[in-house]
Amino acid sequence: MPTTLRIQDTPAPQPPRRIRPDALRGLPEIPDPQSVSTADAHDLSVTLFLRLSELEEGTAEYSYVRNTLVELNLSLVKYAATRVRHCSAPWEDVIQVGTVGLIKAINRFDPERGFEFMSFALPTIMGEIKRYFRDTTWAVRVPRRLQELRISLAKANDALEQELGHTPDAEQLAERLDITPEEVCEGLLATNGFASLSLDLPVTDEGDAPGTLARSLGVEDARFEMVEYLESLKPLLAALPERDRTILSLRYGEELTQAEVGERLGISQMHVSRLLTRILARLREGLLAEGSAPDAA
Repeated sequence: MPTTLRIQDTPAPQPPRRIRPDALRGLPEIPDPQSVSTADAHDLSVTLFLRLSELEEGTAEYSYVRNTLVELNLSLVKYAATRVRHCSAPWEDVIQVGTVGLIKAINRFDPERGFEFMSFALPTIMGEIKRYFRDTTWAVRVPRRLQELRISLAKANDALEQELGHTPDAEQLAERLDITPEEVCEGLLATNGFASLSLDLPVTDEGDAPGTLARSLGVEDARFEMVEYLESLKPLLAALPERDRTILSLRYGEELTQAEVGERLGISQMHVSRLLTRILARLREGLLAEGSAPDAA
């Protein structure tokens, strides 16, 4: 038996066309196992499990009996699948995964222990389905504890909403589940990782032109950082001598060349260059001391 299953490439299981081995003439003939009632399926499963324990694994007789048991008990798979219908996975995939769990339960079941097969198989089927959801349906992988907390929060939220007439808050959910409000917030945050949307998803708001989801997302404005730098520079500029402030104003405020600044102040262009180098170095040291200097150009 393979232990893995490729949901996307493997079609939903269909009842195999089986040829009844002659060695099983003592067993009842079942033309359509899936049409058998629940009570009859229970009685037939008891008989088939006893015969299965007598057969050698890998023989045609063994395969015939096990396949018949699978078809007789597919109703267990459908019942388990209905308990997770709120999930977004395709119904056929859930049935297929549940069938794998049913086959595992048949392989492990020992009728001599006196347990009912339904009581033994259902947890195995549900476990296989939950494992499928845990491993394949979350857009972002989160710890299993948070995955289970998400389900509990969803059930508690629905129950409280009916009782209270409004959406419950974190404290009410925490009280219902006997956990802390911080754990509730953690579980609600983890819920965001269950599904994701493509940035190319078309969205159209009423009155707006068509666009994609990416266009509605905010971006960091670099000018906010520039405002922070300017505010940090103000006290440093105020501490400079008047001539240094004048040189900076002429060079970067009026955007004069170094030669034009020299003509205004009656000094050489070389002297202006040396003064600018000294002034900018002083300002840079002051910003570095505050830990907010912009990257050097």
